[in-house]
Amino acid sequence: MSHPARPQQRGRGIAKRRLFGIDRSGPPPEATLAGHPLNPWTLPNAIGFARLAGIPVFLAIALSSSDGQDPLAAALFAAIGLGDYLDGFTARLTGQYSRLGALLDPVVDRLLVVSGMVVAWHFDLLPHWAIALVIAREVFVLALSRYGMRRGLELKINWPGRLGVAPTMGAPFFAMLGLHWLALILLYVGLGFSVVATVLYMRSGMLELRRPKASSSD
Repeated sequence: MSHPARPQQRGRGIAKRRLFGIDRSGPPPEATLAGHPLNPWTLPNAIGFARLAGIPVFLAIALSSSDGQDPLAAALFAAIGLGDYLDGFTARLTGQYSRLGALLDPVVDRLLVVSGMVVAWHFDLLPHWAIALVIAREVFVLALSRYGMRRGLELKINWPGRLGVAPTMGAPFFAMLGLHWLALILLYVGLGFSVVATVLYMRSGMLELRRPKASSSD
């Protein structure tokens, strides 16, 4: 006969799921919210700065290749992409959350996606129409988030947005390795998730803008 897990065991399970980014329930850490100090000098932000610095290096290596299918460029692209999970894991492990980290991570991710798509466009590794859609979507979401911040709103990533990151990044990665069939599948899957996520972002933003502001008490 099985016995229910003890509260302590359940607590450890929840803690592990949170540490590894599986459990995303609950409000965001207070230090990441608008109005808090940027607090740039943290270990997760150091990883974010390294990721950002790696993007021009990736572009230089990839664009200097003969056909865009360069294992070194692909490896660097993957390392920068996986760094997104590493800095999130480090923040959860150390508790070093910051406002700058919350702002920096999505910008680096979008710059990486756009950089990979620029390489794929330059060497005709993926369909140009699909690349254009991906780049337009990334620029649009970035502009939408900045517009929301000016209006006192914050763009919170949704599950379609989370699920679309890996296939969208995987498309140029596998294209650079010469696995075009896999790159195409991931590209179209990523596009599908991205479109759904963008619609949900817009719907959520419009609802927030229409919601009446709480009046301050006299």
